[in-house]
Amino acid sequence: MDLVVSDDHKGLKKAVQRHFQGVRWQRCQVHFLRNILGHAPASQRGPLALALGRLFRADTKEEARVLKNEILDSFLKKAPKSMDCLEEGFEESLTILSFPRKYRVRLRSTNSQERLNEEVRRRERVIRIFPNEDSAIRLIGALLSEFHEQWSTGKKYFDMSEYQEWRKQEPLKIPSLLSVVE
Repeated sequence: MDLVVSDDHKGLKKAVQRHFQGVRWQRCQVHFLRNILGHAPASQRGPLALALGRLFRADTKEEARVLKNEILDSFLKKAPKSMDCLEEGFEESLTILSFPRKYRVRLRSTNSQERLNEEVRRRERVIRIFPNEDSAIRLIGALLSEFHEQWSTGKKYFDMSEYQEWRKQEPLKIPSLLSVVE
């Protein structure tokens, strides 16, 4: 495992550090964006969201840092709490830039995980009360098996053979979670 993506939950970050040593951590950019915009005045949310969108689509960390500085210059007086939030979590949201561009869009947030969880919840709400634990496991297992089949035989979510080839050639050169948590 090379990467864990989550929101900025301190307990989760510590658990990843402890149980998945050497794994990189990516702060979910969607949650981070919501955190930043949550501190912004309503009148600044639209322009700030557009600027942050450009920042999160940067090709390199250097380009992202330049865009961050431009955003700070533009919004520091208009949305100071948002700019504090941006500065505080900025580096944690850039881990994904060390990976090939092809994988960044799907790995920069927890959206796919949340979508899968929502599908499990949707099916579980129909049943409401399971007669026993085994029946819950069968239903959820069947659903997860269906998703696995779609991802591995249909339109592939990732072509891991390409990733493995890249991984052999390009060792991850990003700080470990140890430096992020402490």
